[in-house]
Formats: sequence, C-alpha cells, structure tokens
Amino acid sequence: MNSSVLQNKRVLLTGGTGFVGSRVVPMLLDAGARVTLLCRSSSRTSHLPDSVRIVRTDLRNSTGFQDELAQCDIFIHMAALLFGLGWQDYLKDNCGVAQNLAGMLHNLGDKGPERVVLVSSLAAAGPCDRDPGRTEEEPCTPVSAYGWSKYLSENILRGAAGDRLVILRPPIIYGSGDLGLLPVFKGLARGVGVVPGLGRSFPVSVIHVDDVARAILLACEPRAQGIYHLSDGHTVTMADFYRQAARALGREAHLIPLPLWFMGLAALASSGAATLISRLVSSGGRAPNWNLDKFREARQCGWIGCNYRIVSELGFAPAMDLASGMEEAVAGYKKRRLL
Repeated sequence: MNSSVLQNKRVLLTGGTGFVGSRVVPMLLDAGARVTLLCRSSSRTSHLPDSVRIVRTDLRNSTGFQDELAQCDIFIHMAALLFGLGWQDYLKDNCGVAQNLAGMLHNLGDKGPERVVLVSSLAAAGPCDRDPGRTEEEPCTPVSAYGWSKYLSENILRGAAGDRLVILRPPIIYGSGDLGLLPVFKGLARGVGVVPGLGRSFPVSVIHVDDVARAILLACEPRAQGIYHLSDGHTVTMADFYRQAARALGREAHLIPLPLWFMGLAALASSGAATLISRLVSSGGRAPNWNLDKFREARQCGWIGCNYRIVSELGFAPAMDLASGMEEAVAGYKKRRLL
C-alpha cells in the first residue's frame, strides 16, 4: 500500500465501529487520511480518536449525510446485516441501504466521491469446492438470502457509481473482536467443536481481519478496478480451521461431525423461535447466529475464493497465515476476558 495515496484524503465510512471497521480506521489514520464515520445513534464511539469525525444517521432512509458524501474523496461501505430472520431483513437492511446510497450518488453526479469501495462477500459469488477457487469472472450463484442481498447491493451501487466502484468479496473473516465466531472458540476451549456434515471435507477460504483491512486500503488506490476476491491464499477444511483454533487455545480438539439433516432441524428451530419472539416483542427479536440462511450456506460443497487477481494487480500479500492469525484471535479474546 502506497500510504501517500491516502494522505489528506477525505474518507467517509459506514461500519467503522464494527469488527472489520475497527481495524480499517487506525490504518486510514496512519496513512494520513481525514476520516468521517457514518454511525447509528446507538453506536459506541467513545473509544475512537478525537481526529475521527462522527455523523449520526440512519443509512436506510436518510439523506442527511448527502453533504458528507459530496465532500468526501473516498467512500467505503462496510456496514451490513450478517444475521437476519428472513429475506425481508436482508433486503431491508443491505439492499435498502445500497438503494439509498445509490440515490444520493445519482443526485450528486460528478460531484460525488472519486472512489467507492464496497465490502461485499464471497456469498454473493456462490459456493466452490475446487482449487484455485471461484474467480471474479464466473457468473454469480448465491444460495442464501444474505448472499443474494450482497449480490443485489453490488449491482445497485454499480448502477450509480459505475467505474468508480471497487468491490471486495472476503470469505470467512476471523480475528480478535469477532463475536460471530466466539461461540466456536468457547466450545473449543472446552475441547469440543461441531463441524457440518458427516463424511465430507467442506473446504473453505479464510482470511484474518487485519488482511481484510489492508485489502480495503489497496482498493482505495486509483489502479484498483472492478471485483476482487479475498483469501489468505490457502484452502482449509472446517475441521482444519477448528483444529488450528484449538492449538492456539492449547487444547486438543474433539470434533463432532453433525449430519446435515440435524443441523437443518436446529436451524429451523432457532429461526422459528426467533421469528416468534420478534412478533411478540414490539422492539423485535435478535436473529440467532445459526439460522436457516446460514444452513443454506453450510450445506454447500465448499466456499473457496481465488485471490489471484488482487495479488497480481494490486500486490496484495496476506500477512497472517492461519496459525499466526489464530494466535492473535485467541490472545485478543483473552485480553477482553471473553475466553
């Protein structure tokens, strides 16, 4: 990354207080960027440096930040709903925000940002179980509501931003601070892990959160164009992923392969219970991490993405292999007393 590219650049972000955003913001500041975060009214921002400007807004239905969008040089969109109760949740949150942003970009025309970076997902591209993995040129075949919402968001923003848009599609992201995978680490700390399916390897691509942040900064460079798939360059099975986490925890992993039919029933039960609660409680219910939509992804042959394009075109060089990444993740969880 050529840090001079971001020197004094006005960078506007969504998702800046989240798991990935918490790594991106310090890197942007170190590169000399002037950072503004678009945050919900409930977002905690007291830990951020005074140099970071905060704008409280509703990304779905507010045009109150169009001035910020007009004045920024680079816009990075990371905010997304990862766990929803159904299609309507993903469409309302992910596609709704994209539609609102696209409308403002259309209104601004040439006065908008010179670069728009969208952090999408490999779920938008679709499953793959063969190396070197799914490439950017292959037709997209999303299988989940989340994947479809990310794919549709890509197209919505492409229609508004055109060639200014750069799309990143990361696979499984891990690292300290990720609460989504925390239950897996807690289980492995007790010596037990559950892997999807009997008699199958389920190969996946993974990437450490710090490397995702580095890729986002690379996507801000003028030479970046189009879509880039991310990974650390190595394919692992979910069993390998869990075993490496157990090693970092200093435990021996006892992995339990669950039949897909059982995992499907568990997803149906958790999704049904959460939907019922959301109807009974006026404020709505929280979607469980394991739900029918995540089961649609887990039942696939695998999720491998090819990172050749970003490596060859932008010089992306993942700094974290799985072993060192797991050490960082476990150390971070322990520091926060989550393990």
